[in-house]
Amino acid sequence: MATTLITGGTVVSATGRGAADVLIDGERIVALLEPGSTVLGANLTETVDRVIDATGKYVIPGGIDAHTHMSMPFGGTTAADTFETGTRAAAWGGTTTIIDFAVQKFGERVQDSLQTWHDMAAGECAIDYSFHQIIGDVNDESLRAMRELPGEGISSFKLFMAYPGVFYSDDAQILRAMQTGADTGLLTMMHAENGPAIDVLVGQLLAQGKTDPYYHGIARAWELEEEATHRAIMLAKLTGAPLYVVHVSAKQAVAQLAAARDRGQNVFGETCPQYLYLSLEDQLGAPGFEGAKWVCSTPLRSKHDHHQDEAWQALRTNDLQMVSTDHCPFCMKGQKDMGIGDFSKIPNGIGSVEHRMDLMYQGVVDGKISLERWVEITATTPARMFGLYGRKGVLAPGADADVVIYDPDGHTSIGVDATHHMNMDHSAWEGYEIDGHVDTVLSRGKVVVDDNTYLGRKGDGRFVRRDPCQYLI
Repeated sequence: MATTLITGGTVVSATGRGAADVLIDGERIVALLEPGSTVLGANLTETVDRVIDATGKYVIPGGIDAHTHMSMPFGGTTAADTFETGTRAAAWGGTTTIIDFAVQKFGERVQDSLQTWHDMAAGECAIDYSFHQIIGDVNDESLRAMRELPGEGISSFKLFMAYPGVFYSDDAQILRAMQTGADTGLLTMMHAENGPAIDVLVGQLLAQGKTDPYYHGIARAWELEEEATHRAIMLAKLTGAPLYVVHVSAKQAVAQLAAARDRGQNVFGETCPQYLYLSLEDQLGAPGFEGAKWVCSTPLRSKHDHHQDEAWQALRTNDLQMVSTDHCPFCMKGQKDMGIGDFSKIPNGIGSVEHRMDLMYQGVVDGKISLERWVEITATTPARMFGLYGRKGVLAPGADADVVIYDPDGHTSIGVDATHHMNMDHSAWEGYEIDGHVDTVLSRGKVVVDDNTYLGRKGDGRFVRRDPCQYLI
């Protein structure tokens, strides 16, 4: 098997940083060594098959995006990125593992939905991948099927308190699913918004002629995210189920999570780059129909209420544990434009899988998080939260050689014509400038991106079986 030595770089982990050389044999890391180490008197650079010079750069574990939706049917269309295009874009941006969602639709068997997603992803992915299981029809058969998920390498399932008539679960269904999750060691993931109340507000706004994308954010008010988050926490407390709330955007929802954790409850939350940088006023409120580019759920929040600042603060204090993207891309032409004249028909989703690592590094540059916290929230905690730690999310002997060499003196311009590789006709991050650059990406020891050149191929990625959550308190 080929050997690789990454020399001269600063290895950054969730707990510190320091000069070290990384020795890779085949697909695994075998050692972190003092710079210039020798073996039997010979310099390692003379004995390995390949040397990668990382002088002046950071060497970090490959990013893990634990919330993506490739090829997902939604809102009368399908997400624009396939597993091939989406994982290729992820690799460009320094992400080496994704966890996508197998979607059980109403009336469908859980096992059949999981097989459908296996069939879509197999042989298509450029990087490693796994699945969460969406339970869109909680019934006796589905609850029995949930007990089989750990044996399939699936350790988490997702429920929706939003989207009545599509994915929605009522409180009784949530209670039963959480009981099953608690009994089988599955982590409950929750889309926490009060869907029935949202539908009432949507109808009222449309009846008043308020049809622009801006009103998507008004209909999905922060009170409905806070209420649903609190309700999910209480149901999790009653059942003893660990709870992970996805795409947290409202500072009031963050407060609910923090209070539950202070009481010792196993409750966790993720946020996404859009909730750290973008706003109701500047993006959803863009002139004409432009705001449709940023229609997602939960929605962008008002900058005047400081939701973005509070989210950064929560990342610093670990009241939010990690950052995923909720990557669910739709093009403006032929997809988002289905909602012209009716914001409720705009497919919900933003494409960010390529830019998460860069956007969060800009938070380091801007003094919002530390370098170590950057690694923690983008790689190490996702690995621990979803049962991948030891193999993913860390540079250590025995771990997969998923490695990113990041140049702090480099520069990245984000835009459709600049660094955009996602299968979209626009970028939610058009014009953003990043004070850093992904130089080299290795996935299980193979260089897939180097010097602005893509060297990977579909089929390089493998399905990764996951253990139970390793982050419980």
